[in-house]
Amino acid sequence: MTVDIATVKRVAHLARIAVTEEEAASFQGEINAILGFAEQLNEVDVSAVEPLTSVVAQTMKMRDDVVTDGDYAAKVVQNAPASDDEFFMVPKVIE
Repeated sequence: MTVDIATVKRVAHLARIAVTEEEAASFQGEINAILGFAEQLNEVDVSAVEPLTSVVAQTMKMRDDVVTDGDYAAKVVQNAPASDDEFFMVPKVIE
């Protein structure tokens, strides 16, 4: 895949970057070199490679899903200026 000057200018416009004709020509060469390198990756045979989430083989630490804290809403709203049924009450700010 290669890009032309028009594509470089369009991408620059979308990114809100002002580029001159000389800069656009330079960027065209750089972008084409990057895309050429990326196309080389398609040549690598990865059919026997397992997908992985980390480069280090490790298992996730698991714990029991139990409630170890909470059930003290009355203490939370104890210092609130106004509360109702263990909820904070705030003044109305939108009419």
